[in-house]
Amino acid sequence: MAVRHYTLDFSLSTAVDSASTVSGLMSIFHEQELTETVHDTNGHGYLATFVGKNGRVAILRVHSRGLVTIDLQCYEEDNIAQLDNLLNALEKKLKVLLNGNITRIKKLPAIVRGANIDRYWPTADGRLIEYDIDRVVYEEDSAYQNIKILHSQQYGNILVLDGDVNLAESDFAYTQAITGNGKENYAGKEVLILGGGDGGILAELVKQKPKMITMVEIDQKVIDGCKMYMRKTCGNILDNLTGDCYQILIEDCVPLLKKYVQEGRTFDYVINDLTAIPISTAPEEDSTWEFLRLILDLSIQVLHPSGKYFTQGNSANLTEALSLYEEQLGKLSCPVDFCKEVVCVPSYLEQWVFYTTWKK
Repeated sequence: MAVRHYTLDFSLSTAVDSASTVSGLMSIFHEQELTETVHDTNGHGYLATFVGKNGRVAILRVHSRGLVTIDLQCYEEDNIAQLDNLLNALEKKLKVLLNGNITRIKKLPAIVRGANIDRYWPTADGRLIEYDIDRVVYEEDSAYQNIKILHSQQYGNILVLDGDVNLAESDFAYTQAITGNGKENYAGKEVLILGGGDGGILAELVKQKPKMITMVEIDQKVIDGCKMYMRKTCGNILDNLTGDCYQILIEDCVPLLKKYVQEGRTFDYVINDLTAIPISTAPEEDSTWEFLRLILDLSIQVLHPSGKYFTQGNSANLTEALSLYEEQLGKLSCPVDFCKEVVCVPSYLEQWVFYTTWKK
């Protein structure tokens, strides 16, 4: 079961008389067989709920500070034409009743709540996005996370991990940015990819004939889903765990990085595609920041003296989190320099920051 939630708002230049405004709307609610219940607001305007036999619920609020709001909830299968007629009738009547006092009218598209397919995902900086998702093509719970691949008419299939949009088939800009935007020559080079289970980075770098790419992905089920349903991103690169110039290791990258440090092994490029910079700087995020610092320090230690370390950052709007990350770059076991680039990733619907780091 799902419900649709419609909203209609009137911003006013001055407060209005609730009694006269409400009385002018009553006939419209009654025509829809909606029964009224008035609630006590302790002198703060007017509030009433209207309940219909078909399960419709309307909330009318005349605020004491110059705002009129109407909320309408109904079942998803309800007659949309009737609902539109009701909202249009209320809007038309309020325009007459509030003539000359309206500074703004805002009617939003319906929000669908409780649907089988979730179309709403927040951006990193807290804005709600409704995607044009029409079906779930893959869903699994692994030992590490919930994995979904959703189909969007605009962006293609989208990989979503634990509720976070990771990558869509439209997001080649992400892959380009996290590998140096075409400015690097990977031919004959040793490359280490941390994460990258969607296969996009690996598929692109193999084309440049590197000496060897080692990709370390902890979650086999991410690879299983992506090799079936993200082939516009990964091609056939995930069909085999080894190839002429690459190997995919299904394991935790931290013990492997520590092993490489002990062995003195180095790479020309290290690409961290594990996680974005944490959004929060609150104490409860300390474990995430600790993990990020550990990966960063180990990665720099296995980086060749002339090598480069690439990673995503986060939304360009999250300046505090980005600044905290940049502070960490000054606390590593060896001094580094860095630069950053802001890129528009299509399915993220926000500007995203990518970092390049190298040893001084």
